[in-house]
Amino acid sequence: MVLLCMILVLNLTLVDLPGMTKVPVGDQPADIEAQIREMLMQFVTKENCLMLAVSPANSDLANSDALKIAKEVDPQGMRTIGVITKLDLMDEGTDAKDILENKLLPLRRGYVGVVNRSQKDIDGKKDINAAMAAEKKFFLSHPAYRHLAERMGTSYLQKVLNQQLTNHIRDTLPNLRAKLQSQLLSIEKEVEEYKNFRPDDPSRKTKALLQMVQQFSVDFDKRIEGSGDQIDTAELSGGARINRIFHERFPFELVKMEFNEKELRKEISYAIKNIHGIRHVSFSLSFSRLF
Repeated sequence: MVLLCMILVLNLTLVDLPGMTKVPVGDQPADIEAQIREMLMQFVTKENCLMLAVSPANSDLANSDALKIAKEVDPQGMRTIGVITKLDLMDEGTDAKDILENKLLPLRRGYVGVVNRSQKDIDGKKDINAAMAAEKKFFLSHPAYRHLAERMGTSYLQKVLNQQLTNHIRDTLPNLRAKLQSQLLSIEKEVEEYKNFRPDDPSRKTKALLQMVQQFSVDFDKRIEGSGDQIDTAELSGGARINRIFHERFPFELVKMEFNEKELRKEISYAIKNIHGIRHVSFSLSFSRLF
């Protein structure tokens, strides 16, 4: 199972998410399934994410992890497009007609069938154009799919995604225009204020300092979240470095620590009591009656 997630802003970003791993293999951690699921959820729960739930035709669609996760985060099916692969590898006498006609496990946006290059095709240097021509021929010549041929294949999937991008831009532009107009009015107002600017005005200095502090705060947050304009490709930095310390170094340092459990419990008890201060129910009620 592969779950593709496209983040729709004013451009279209394709994120190829990994399939769900049920059993750890090799040096994979024991909680590999939980880790992958957590990573998937970071993308698919975003409202501006269009999901391509990719499932192979030669397996039971009812057991598709991609469709299961898509249904969980998008129960109305507004953001999900089903993609069925490996149609050419189905057992003889079977087909995915009911799925592609959106009769079995229907999705609001329906399903698109594709036939990709096999490993043999890739090793044989079969180019993309030849692969797409072979894909088109497959749908036109297959008795179960020829009536759907115009709505199948990689080219049609590209067309669907381009249309989604167009729709998203059309829906987003009014809000973007309103936001830009608001920012323009704010800047014009600020420019108007600077017409009477005096360098020795203390209020101007305070405002400038406040703006610098606010910008520093924004830059700091971006650095920690890893969402800044400049990404370091030479070493870990910012939030990534903190994350590694907490997940890789911190547990080992805790294990190496030597402490007296009785004394530690005593310190924790005092700490808990001290952070409550005067916030004790009976004391607070009595204290309020004095006023």
